[in-house]
Amino acid sequence: MKQLPTTQSRKTLEKIQSYQPGMPIWEMKKMYGLSPIIKLSSNENPLGPSPKIIRAILGALPELHRYPDAHSTTLKEHVADLLEVTPEHLIVTNGGDELIKLISETFLEAEDEIVVPTPTFREYEFGAHLMGAVIKTVPLEANYAFNVSAILAAITDRTKLVYLCSPNNPTGTYLSRQDLTVLLDQLPDGVLVVLDAAYSHYATADDYTTGIEFVRQGYPVLVLQTFSKIYALAGIRVGFGVAHPSVIQKILKVKEPFNVNSLAQIAAITALGDVEHFEKSLTENTKGRKQLCNAFDEMNIPYTVSMSNFILAKFGPNAGRIYQELLDRGIILCYGETWGLPEHIRISVGTLEENQILIQNLRELLLNVGKSTKNTR
Repeated sequence: MKQLPTTQSRKTLEKIQSYQPGMPIWEMKKMYGLSPIIKLSSNENPLGPSPKIIRAILGALPELHRYPDAHSTTLKEHVADLLEVTPEHLIVTNGGDELIKLISETFLEAEDEIVVPTPTFREYEFGAHLMGAVIKTVPLEANYAFNVSAILAAITDRTKLVYLCSPNNPTGTYLSRQDLTVLLDQLPDGVLVVLDAAYSHYATADDYTTGIEFVRQGYPVLVLQTFSKIYALAGIRVGFGVAHPSVIQKILKVKEPFNVNSLAQIAAITALGDVEHFEKSLTENTKGRKQLCNAFDEMNIPYTVSMSNFILAKFGPNAGRIYQELLDRGIILCYGETWGLPEHIRISVGTLEENQILIQNLRELLLNVGKSTKNTR
């Protein structure tokens, strides 16, 4: 058999780690033979999509032989009306991940820099590595607060992008309107702020901002939003960016045609019109978040106050063991080692019933861990 010739890949690939998604339920069932499975690892909406969306998708199936609208025209019109911007302020993408990659391809050259508070969503680094750019990280402060002064100090004449995830994944903390104003007013020319507001719909703090008000005022901000979270459309991938039309026009040059499929477009349009399901999802998340926080307080588990649909909890040196034992019981969480937080576990807010099952199992495990610790002294 003829040996396949070696083809040299780009050196920058050595810096890239493949994205590791949360374990899907089908894989969990196959690996552990467990049922039912409770998945609280990927920050999904546990209520699922609205029935109106299901009906809309079923009604669109006979047209699958047609290419989708390459410009997502109708969806952009609906989003523009909701956000009080023009369709020219918008780009619709195959989830937020594609938008991050497109932003990187549009603005980054080799040796350019991005500034990223950390710990945060890893896809920002992926896009930078892909283009051979340099990543400058700025640690979040105590309690994972954003340090605006440190972010500004990290910017150099080679900085092109500043990424801000607010509410931040995995911490759930956010950048206040006042702090964002300070940052933008002192931002050097030629730097674009990418405000990832994927979890914005869950934020209830009075001083929270999606950043869209700053786009309307002409600041160099691109706001990322997604239908994967509160709208429960993670499975069909649709997100969008909001920025000045001059920024959007540049990004459109690197967008592939037909990047958002027709079912995703119809589902997103329908989701925007289903206010009842949106409000129910928000209400249930707020209840579930409070339920988990109350239980953590009772069990003396430290956690970070979250404005999102997940909570970062600190379990100490036993975090990895607790994560694995819960996995063995059919409860999927997200171990913090992914972000260099080996003593933490990120827990998505599930239904009230799912949360209660998790709480009960945690009580049992922590009791056993406590007994084991006493026996080893």
